[in-house]
Parts: sequence; C-alpha cells; structure tokens
Amino acid sequence: MTITTAEADTILADHFAPWVQALELSVTETGDRHAVLRLPWSDELAREGGGLSGQALMVVAVSAARGGFGPMTTIQQSTTFQRAVVGADVLVTARITKLGRRLAFVDVVMTAEGEEEPAAHASTVYAFPG
Repeated sequence: MTITTAEADTILADHFAPWVQALELSVTETGDRHAVLRLPWSDELAREGGGLSGQALMVVAVSAARGGFGPMTTIQQSTTFQRAVVGADVLVTARITKLGRRLAFVDVVMTAEGEEEPAAHASTVYAFPG
C-alpha cells in the first residue's frame, strides 16, 4: 500500500517546519518503496558561486512505504556532494533499502533536472517510536 502524490504533498504541508515549506518542494512520484521530490531552482538557495545548497527530504519515501505519515526520528545521515547544481531544479529520489518495524534505511540520490550524473548522495536511518 502506498500513498498518492497529493497525499505526499499534504505530508509536506502538514508536518514540516515553515523553512522546509519555503523550499516549495513538490512530490512528482511515489511508489511502494520510493518517492521523487522536485526542489525548484531559486537564487535564494544558491550559495557563493551560484551552486545550490539544499537538503533531501526522505520522510515522504518512508511515509509512502508505510502507507501514511507517522512520527520518525533521524538517527544517522551521511551526505556526499559530488557536483554543483546551478540554475536547475533538483530531483530528489529516495529509495527504501530496508523497512523494519522500528527502523527504515533510505538511500537518496539528488540529480539536476536533465542530468545523468548525481549531484549528491545521502544515506540515512530513521527510527519509529514505540
């Protein structure tokens, strides 16, 4: 059981801080164990030199895999930035590699729209309460 892109967009609107909502993320795809989000290009997100400075949101992928939103806590995350993104939207693809009763392991690839090579890769682990 998965959630629709509209339900995933509602999770973003209802459960994230205002600064995350200001990123104007949108969910373009959800599946059994993955989600794809679009982070639109904005000069306000660019750092010195014009490259994008942003974070991946894996919560939507975990919510899709679990059939809805539930509280979770990030317990580990490692991100490797491989190339700058300049003047392009970023597609954030999050895939669940293992989903258990208490933990979810997620791999994320961030790619500039129209590019083949990733701009960044992240691995993260989420814990679910009780």
